[in-house]
Amino acid sequence: MDEVRNPFAPGAGNQPPELAGREAVLKEANTAIQRALIGKPSRSQMLLGLRGVGKTVLLNKIEEMAVAAGHITSVIEAPEGQSLSQLLTPKINQVLRKLSLVESAKASTHHALRALRSFASVFKVSINDVAISVDPEVGVADSGDIESDLSDLFVKIGEAAREAGKAWTLLIDEVQYLKATDLGALIVALHKVNQKNLPVLFFGAGLPQVAALSGNAKSYAERLFHYPAVGKLQPTDAEKAIRQPIEDEGEKISDQALTEIIKKTQGYPYFLQEWGYQAWNIAKGAQIELTDAQTADGEATQRLDDGFFKVRFDRLAPKEREYVIAMATLGAGPYRSSDVADALGETSQSLGPRRAKIINKGMIYSPSHGDIAFTVPMFNEYLTRNFLGIEQK
Repeated sequence: MDEVRNPFAPGAGNQPPELAGREAVLKEANTAIQRALIGKPSRSQMLLGLRGVGKTVLLNKIEEMAVAAGHITSVIEAPEGQSLSQLLTPKINQVLRKLSLVESAKASTHHALRALRSFASVFKVSINDVAISVDPEVGVADSGDIESDLSDLFVKIGEAAREAGKAWTLLIDEVQYLKATDLGALIVALHKVNQKNLPVLFFGAGLPQVAALSGNAKSYAERLFHYPAVGKLQPTDAEKAIRQPIEDEGEKISDQALTEIIKKTQGYPYFLQEWGYQAWNIAKGAQIELTDAQTADGEATQRLDDGFFKVRFDRLAPKEREYVIAMATLGAGPYRSSDVADALGETSQSLGPRRAKIINKGMIYSPSHGDIAFTVPMFNEYLTRNFLGIEQK
């Protein structure tokens, strides 16, 4: 088939041609977006799921919906080691400059800009590249306590947005990389604007451990956020995600080929895109046949091994690699930490620091006490193929 017209686009955050199986999440997000604009209380969302399930895609779609509804949006990807104050200051400056263009909000925006200047100064955020041409406001967002100051700042933004007849939506990807103090401050600030019924919304995305991290940071986080689980697609949705884009291009796929792709991908969205992309390019006839899907299996697996899986494995130190390979020897998981320790001939206690480092790198998480699992679907199969010399069927 014509590679130029290939509808599938495997890549980080690339929106698939058919966003199947996520209707409920998007509907709830849209309701919150619309309610914020009319002054109704809205619950923020934290999208949780493994790698490759489309959390970033959903976050991008929600931002698109918010912009279409009239929200001012700020999108951040939380990198490891950077403070929330550094991430937020330039974004908030942009928001306030947009709000300052609305005549009814000029006064409140001016106060918010002064609060931002205070905030940037006290947390030593360089403002050389962030032009905040106002004096700091004494006594507002300048205590040096991140929880208090971020709350002050969010309230000022919310008040300015309300005066402008707007709403502000903050979206943060990779929430698990936020420092515990920053995550706690973010939760407190969102709680404060929620109490004051200000038009500020938050949508986050992260690995499954974010729910526990949020609860540990502030016990009321479970009531402040809704935590939609973003997982693999049900078979009917997975089928739609493959078949619909193909038919939209005027082409066809056999039922046998479709079944093969769904079986091999287990319904994970990123893998569906990769297998669909390869099967389309391989097909030479009038439709994608079973033999095309079977050939695509080898091509897609090699691409994942060389990219999606490898870049994550390469982030691990030698001893950390030893740990995850030991996990893979035990099967598909989840795994008992004690069993991994036995496989390595060590104790769970001695391996604790190593395990914690791998968790902090976002490679594994704890689905329940004493258990660990990979954050990357089918990662155990990658390790088995490449480091244990076993080809899984």
